[in-house]
Amino acid sequence: MCIVYYLSSCSTCKRILTELPLPATAELQDIKTNPLSEEQLEELYDMTNSYEALFNKRARLYKSLDLKNKKLSEQDYKAYLLKEYTLLKRPVIKMNQQVFIGNSKKTVEAAKQALYEK
Repeated sequence: MCIVYYLSSCSTCKRILTELPLPATAELQDIKTNPLSEEQLEELYDMTNSYEALFNKRARLYKSLDLKNKKLSEQDYKAYLLKEYTLLKRPVIKMNQQVFIGNSKKTVEAAKQALYEK
């Protein structure tokens, strides 16, 4: 099972989706129109053991809320992720028991390799 959480208005997400050899059965979830549920977020947490790992610290909202100067707990990260879709580092590619978070070259290459091996 392959699920991709992405933002349809994000040019980086669009570019990455065209690069990936996604299976026809892949599920694409636009987090703006269909935000992550608490259950989905907890499932990602179970795979990463960190809400912070899922958190986009480059988002405009992160900067405007001055979150870098606040001491955030894992529960704070979870609450923000459930409240604001733009704070999710994206894309998030969940494939079987693997998860690939973000758009770094290394992450995208690892996702490609995993998809080719499938």
